[in-house]
Amino acid sequence: MTGSALTRDGLGRAGVWTFAFEGQPAGRVREAAAEIEELGYGALWYGEAFGRDTVGQAWLLLSATQRIVVASGIANIAFREPLAMAAAERTLGEAFPGRYLLGLGGHRVDDTAVEVDGYSVPTRGKAVTTMRRYLEAMDAAPAHGPVPDVAPRRVLAALGPKMLALAAERTWGAHPYFVPVEHTALARRAMGPDAFLGVEQAVVLDTDVDRAREVAARHVAGYVTSAPHQTANVRRMGFGDEDLAGGRPSRRLVDAIVAYGDVDVLHARVKAHLDAGADHVCVQVLTEDPAALPLPQWRELAPALVTG
Repeated sequence: MTGSALTRDGLGRAGVWTFAFEGQPAGRVREAAAEIEELGYGALWYGEAFGRDTVGQAWLLLSATQRIVVASGIANIAFREPLAMAAAERTLGEAFPGRYLLGLGGHRVDDTAVEVDGYSVPTRGKAVTTMRRYLEAMDAAPAHGPVPDVAPRRVLAALGPKMLALAAERTWGAHPYFVPVEHTALARRAMGPDAFLGVEQAVVLDTDVDRAREVAARHVAGYVTSAPHQTANVRRMGFGDEDLAGGRPSRRLVDAIVAYGDVDVLHARVKAHLDAGADHVCVQVLTEDPAALPLPQWRELAPALVTG
């Protein structure tokens, strides 16, 4: 099978982003992935936390679909060494040409390295330095089996200016998560016109605005109380102590991170990211039950987001 490079058009303007597959049985995941593809979304992004590892999840989703791009959002570099990640990337790229997008991110804390087959494997370090070394080690990893005709694309979970610059320099681009529209404009300026920019946008599809805001606030609170890099980024975007006090995010912060309301409101937020410089927006549907598959919402949003 002859491979082809993944393009911006290949992902389309809108995709799905979800953690919900992690707690679902494999058969249910296959069915949902196939339906998402038929709904017309251009890409299916999935997180990596405490369920399936990113490589196994990619195989499950790619094998259940025919055309849609499957993207890790993100594969955590603290969970596996570059040799293992490079081997998985090559295998997935060879088996599913032009359909696998590897998003990399994560956190390591000290600055040491080991030698494997003559190349340096970074184990811990400052974020940008560690990511650069990780990418270099992936590129240096020897291939002992089939390789794809065209190497799969990579993106970085970049937020700050230095990581955004690295994303533009060493990968296809960036996959910012938990960001307001203003960050999308900043990221586009930082990376220039050529780098790919695929932005995650959390949404609550519910015309009961008070109930929707409660779901949105729980989502935002979960990150500002447990993810220091996300807190640092929202501070970088102009949010202060009054927006973060006591782990209770202000309405201003909640409204900046999560779009909630009817289809028109959510479509407007996606369009705002596109107008600010995003090439692709992947929508994370939030519900009162975080473990539930939001299939009704994906179905309702598809006509507006895919073609609107």
